[in-house]
Amino acid sequence: MKKEFVVERQGKMFVLYAGLLDEAHAQGLKSIKTSLLQVPTEDNRQTAICQATVETEKGVFTGIGDASPSNVAPAMTSCLIRMAETRAKARALRDAVNVGVAALEELNEDDDTPGGAHNGPAHEGITRQPGRSDIAPGNGAGPAALATPAQIRTIYLIGRDQHGLSSSQMEERCVAQYGCAPTMLSKKQASELITALSGNGK
Repeated sequence: MKKEFVVERQGKMFVLYAGLLDEAHAQGLKSIKTSLLQVPTEDNRQTAICQATVETEKGVFTGIGDASPSNVAPAMTSCLIRMAETRAKARALRDAVNVGVAALEELNEDDDTPGGAHNGPAHEGITRQPGRSDIAPGNGAGPAALATPAQIRTIYLIGRDQHGLSSSQMEERCVAQYGCAPTMLSKKQASELITALSGNGK
């Protein structure tokens, strides 16, 4: 896995979905198929469930992912099916390329544990890049003020889905605007960036 697709916080490692897809292509990805197992409704607490099937030169791998208002960022509550599909694909891709740590996109809202129907180890969480200070640039705040895993995930997802930005391009934009990668933003900075990305596309 390329280093640009790995994020770190509180000593734990996480990968980005874009990195899993990149690695799968490098290992002979043949196809990714998804199916919607459950449509979100009031009766199921607006929970979408998807299944993904990944085929590579090594075989066929499957994964299941779910998304609901309780385990996604507020900005993504209108994209529950898409989030469930992304989580399902991330899990299938992780098995396909033999990556044991969870993907950023799998995390629950406001905690450091993977969300969805097929949770990974409870200790897995987003982490910051090694060697960085515990203080987010420009805000004088300690670790508690850093952007939440859900905020970081949302930044990458909106950048990709609404603006066609790759992970590296999203990071470049963040560095240009705030002087740091998304994983080093404060909660306030992350919120401002999410609002800007979700707005008029600027």
